[in-house]
Amino acid sequence: MFPAPARLAWLDTLRGPAALAVTMHHAGWTFIPGVWAEVDRRIDLGSWGVFVFFLVSGYIIPASLERRGDLRAFWAGRAFRLLPLLLAACCLALLLTAAGVLPLPPGLGERPWPVVALGNVTMLQELVNLPALISVTWTLSYEMAFYLMSVALFAVRQAHRSAGIALGLAAAAVPLGLLLPKATIGGRADLVAVLLGLAVVAAIAVTVLASEGARTVAAVAGGLLGLALVVLGSRGGTWQGMIILATMFAGTAVYRAEQGTISWRAAGVTLAVVLGCGIPAKDDPAWATAIVLAFAASGLAYALRGRTFPLWLPWLGLISFSVYLLHPILLHVLPDLPLFFLALIPLSALTYRLIELPGQRLGRRLTGRSG
Repeated sequence: MFPAPARLAWLDTLRGPAALAVTMHHAGWTFIPGVWAEVDRRIDLGSWGVFVFFLVSGYIIPASLERRGDLRAFWAGRAFRLLPLLLAACCLALLLTAAGVLPLPPGLGERPWPVVALGNVTMLQELVNLPALISVTWTLSYEMAFYLMSVALFAVRQAHRSAGIALGLAAAAVPLGLLLPKATIGGRADLVAVLLGLAVVAAIAVTVLASEGARTVAAVAGGLLGLALVVLGSRGGTWQGMIILATMFAGTAVYRAEQGTISWRAAGVTLAVVLGCGIPAKDDPAWATAIVLAFAASGLAYALRGRTFPLWLPWLGLISFSVYLLHPILLHVLPDLPLFFLALIPLSALTYRLIELPGQRLGRRLTGRSG
């Protein structure tokens, strides 16, 4: 049931609590809103969880890309890691919505189904103003933008500049956020959403399939498009969107310091600047508390990375993507808080074993990887 000791890693010990924090945030507002209002006034647990995820992604994604050293293998790995469960969860949500069990997602009935499907399958729906079939998938849009930018930097051999990019994004987030407080990709711009989605798909396809020269051009175009989507399409505003990107690149700066590419002092300054520019990105004390504690928790876990953690922590990390995607669906199916959590964890363990693991194994076989 639990992972072998070799799987014990500080990254997994962070993912599990992060997923549970997001889950508890939504469950609290669903089942105990009066109590949760007092909690949420002090700390936004949902924001804490997603910022922990963003820091973890920033650390591991460039490391994964560089370990593979192959853009085809990277995109295949991401596709087989995320899409099997995402597609299964979206289909389940649609079936339950059609059966009247789940409410219709906001705006879903007002947009063409093929356009909505394209936005959700490409994981760009948050940045092109399309309805999300599962509410929490908004974070995947920022992950996708980060992947595009990381691939672009890798393609032009500039990946080592993560700290500088994080600093630049954080510094630019403040003035741009004041100038662009709301997304400029708005309204019911179906054609714009389709064109942007197809442009990202085309950039990835050329990066994967074309010769080296065209691959580099496509990778750079994809990275610029990812950045533009965050600047212009973030529903929470440009400031918050750019801070999310800066946070992920700050996580990469920690990896760079660990590898000796940059100094620990440079990594520390990067983290401090990103945090300082991020705290006022939202006029909410609970937001500030959340992101400060997210950086602190990630730092503590990293400092303890050589220690052995209780087995259930890394195990929760392994099933955290299932916990994250499935909990918004279960909230509408189960009647109370204890039953919700009693069902969520075993169900997530089951989908991890039956959907996530087979998808990852298939991806490894197709890309010729053994591990």
